[in-house]
Amino acid sequence: MRKALILSSVASMIDQFNIPNIELLLKNGYQVDVACNFENGNSCSSEKILRLKKQLKNMGVGYYQIDFERDIKKLLRNAKAYSQVLKLVKDNDYNFIHCHSPIGGVCARLAGRATGTKVIYTAHGFHFYKGAPIKNWLLYYPVERLLAHYTDVLITINKEDYNRAKKSFKAKSTVYIPGVGLDTAKFSEMIINKSNKRSEIGIPCDSFVVLSVGELNRNKNHETIIKAVAQLNNPNIYYAICGQGPLEEYLRGLAKKLGVEDKVRLLGFRNDVADIYKASDAFAFPSLREGLGMSALEAMASGLPLITSNIHGIVDYSIDGVTGYTCNPMDTDGFANAIMRLYKEIDKRRSMGSYNVRSVNKFDSSKVMYKMNQVYNEIEDTNKNERTANK
Repeated sequence: MRKALILSSVASMIDQFNIPNIELLLKNGYQVDVACNFENGNSCSSEKILRLKKQLKNMGVGYYQIDFERDIKKLLRNAKAYSQVLKLVKDNDYNFIHCHSPIGGVCARLAGRATGTKVIYTAHGFHFYKGAPIKNWLLYYPVERLLAHYTDVLITINKEDYNRAKKSFKAKSTVYIPGVGLDTAKFSEMIINKSNKRSEIGIPCDSFVVLSVGELNRNKNHETIIKAVAQLNNPNIYYAICGQGPLEEYLRGLAKKLGVEDKVRLLGFRNDVADIYKASDAFAFPSLREGLGMSALEAMASGLPLITSNIHGIVDYSIDGVTGYTCNPMDTDGFANAIMRLYKEIDKRRSMGSYNVRSVNKFDSSKVMYKMNQVYNEIEDTNKNERTANK
């Protein structure tokens, strides 16, 4: 039987981005294994990780613990992870590895080169991009440029990354696929009791709700929106964040310091995010870096206008004055003005939301999975041709 390995540094990346890929491979007759760090570094709860393991087991998918460190600079710890990956690949004779995340991509491609195994690497947003810190260019760019030589298919999910990879890297094949696939109907067709949901999360029914969804870390930059809400000082404007992460206490403290602790709701990890999109009025996405940004696409499918950073993968779909408003990531005044405009312009935010529901269809799972199937088939054709040539 044909065998494939899906590999990522953390289990949350498997859960959030790779279940459709696993299902596609199973449908195509592959035995599928998953390798990642189930124990540390994840952006979802331990209960969610347990459910993921159970889901994989029920799907007939094998799963393996790899002691990845998300920090690519922790060389000794990641050297151990590489040894684990190499042993796994040697022991299982996979037809190919499909890897994700920077450190997962490093270990998988080195193991692929050592064993002659084909490697597909999905770059979920290069850490080097226009306007990125110089240290990112010094650290990540040389690594990705070198390892591109050991990459059979390099998948990029935004146009800036695709253009750079096509021009500067030497992967055997470079393709653009618009994201990891979104079930647009799940969000666009959701119907809820808005008042009940707002009451459940402690927000007045007649207020204006700005929502963010994402891990509470520096990159997601939630503090800029908290500062913007404080600057507006409008009793009707609330800010809700779905997610957990290392900055939770810092963000609570910031909201208290700025006097808006009663206007900011840190909701933690939620299983009802689709409902909360529908209970909100606008979606804020002030990230410093994004490969694309699934939560913003979910918000679009839910009919929300966007208030986003004007950077990297986000600009593939966020258009100032059309999908909502865009700002420099650190421009508190800009985000405050954008929030106030949407607060006042009821008809405009409705028309922006309607546009977003239509335009997000290009990122639908059906279109993404069609292209992923082409990639998997091309890798298998390459394997067949090489086996034939070696007979």
